[in-house]
Amino acid sequence: MGSSGLLAVLTSRLIIQDFGTSAYAQYGLLASFPSLLPFADLGIAAVVINAVAGSKAVRTDEDVTRTLVTALRVLFGAGFVLICLSAAITLLKAWPLLLGSAVTGSEGNTAAFLCLSLFGVCLPLVVGQRILVGLGRTTSQVAAQVVVAPFMLLCITSVIALSLPAGNFLAVFSYAGNGLVSVICLVIAHRHTRPQLGTALRRVWRVRSYRGVPVAGTALPMLIQMVALPIAMQTDRLLLSHLAGVDALAAYNLASQLYGLVLQTIAAAGLALWPVYALARREGHVESPAGPTLAFLTGGVLLGGGLALASPWLAGFISSGQIHLDLPLVLGFAAFTGLQAAKYPLGMYMTDQKGLWFQVAPILLMVPLNLGLSWWLVGVVGAGGPIIGSAVSVALCQVLPNFWYVHRDLARRRHRRQETSEGVPGPVQDAEEGSPSEAGDPSR
Repeated sequence: MGSSGLLAVLTSRLIIQDFGTSAYAQYGLLASFPSLLPFADLGIAAVVINAVAGSKAVRTDEDVTRTLVTALRVLFGAGFVLICLSAAITLLKAWPLLLGSAVTGSEGNTAAFLCLSLFGVCLPLVVGQRILVGLGRTTSQVAAQVVVAPFMLLCITSVIALSLPAGNFLAVFSYAGNGLVSVICLVIAHRHTRPQLGTALRRVWRVRSYRGVPVAGTALPMLIQMVALPIAMQTDRLLLSHLAGVDALAAYNLASQLYGLVLQTIAAAGLALWPVYALARREGHVESPAGPTLAFLTGGVLLGGGLALASPWLAGFISSGQIHLDLPLVLGFAAFTGLQAAKYPLGMYMTDQKGLWFQVAPILLMVPLNLGLSWWLVGVVGAGGPIIGSAVSVALCQVLPNFWYVHRDLARRRHRRQETSEGVPGPVQDAEEGSPSEAGDPSR
């Protein structure tokens, strides 16, 4: 993450110097499509991770094969729909209307089409990253991402050296780089699960003769969350593009890029906890997230605070003094970083069916709360308004409810475990969670 961050800083400096703040603002907006559309996989990520993490013999497990077949069918279909949707919006020339003043003209319209289409093409490839998380190899997934930053720097440098008029198409390189990461992860996942992926790919098209698995129980709550979360959390750039203009959007992009390095590191470390808690559930163990939550919160506060102190110098260097990060924007991102860090261990504990469903209601409430706060705060503090609104919403609708749920669930599990150890009849786990031997069944 550190090496990638350094190269990304140099890339942003080149974009601002050679193409201007307007091109940088559009680049940041178009490159944020994946964060606006995390629901594109229709919640299938949770199904794959739980199935792989809960398997004792992942190379030969038929349940894993059927899960991968189902996942690939869903992802191929979702990718095709995204490409068709992108083409329709482009033909209607509606991208400027949807994305605001940062996207203008026919070139901006075409660039948006290329970005979303590439995203749709690469969508089925992300199954490799989900497999690696389920295998407990999150480090391999993170390591693969190291290719994105040098790839972007090479592309931007080449465009500048050749004097190509590609200022509106810079975000396309970002999608190509992420597609390269997906291919690398798919290859690594294939090596660790051979022959599962090859078998699954051959059976994807045999819809009648080879049935998949029922995934609604786990995928549906995940899908609802992935639809609601980007509306609540990832519409900051859209609000600024419509309400505050290019300068505020450029400042937000720069702050988001700086803090994005820390947030990505936190997310990668947090995701590594998913298979830990999935395995504990399968074996009937009680694994508390209290320790990791405290450690993550401490790390998030220290990293966010340190970056806040260094942000004036970093912003001046990257933008050559063209972009200024004001105090509300920096403090908002620092607070958001700490809260996101505290949220991850709690959320990874709640990845069973019951925990996923519990998170749905608070996240749905977060949508109007965050949008309303962010809309109002844009007029009060400018570029920092949306991220402050997001920080408040995360605290009220995710950290506090999740902490309450985990506290009660741990008490319930410990009580059941004590009853079992004393010889009182009854399973360690609830019926809806499945017995330890059934916990890997993605249909539950």
